[in-house]
Amino acid sequence: MTTHVYNKLVRDRIPQIIEENGKTCSIKMLDDAAYHRELRKKLQEEWQEYLAASHDAERLEELADMLEVIYALANGHGASRGKLEELRQRKAETNGTFAEKLLLLKVVERGKQRNG
Repeated sequence: MTTHVYNKLVRDRIPQIIEENGKTCSIKMLDDAAYHRELRKKLQEEWQEYLAASHDAERLEELADMLEVIYALANGHGASRGKLEELRQRKAETNGTFAEKLLLLKVVERGKQRNG
């Protein structure tokens, strides 16, 4: 018998899928504070998996996982997917998007000119 220890947040159906594959697992329900901490860790995990992905299909899978975690985090902050999208749209209107592929190299501040 082999035991694998994960101690990480998983999607809701994962325990059922494990059982359907003839294995057993142990789970624990988290309180809100622990859940939020684990969501942040999960986002970091998914980000690392995205960076390590070797092709577009795999990268898209990781982005979808990140979106699911982001939606859960937003929910924890009292915002629905719709509210998060509204915020994204507002920021796009005021600051633009990333469509033009701009890389800011530097900003030079002009010294304040004195009158007289």
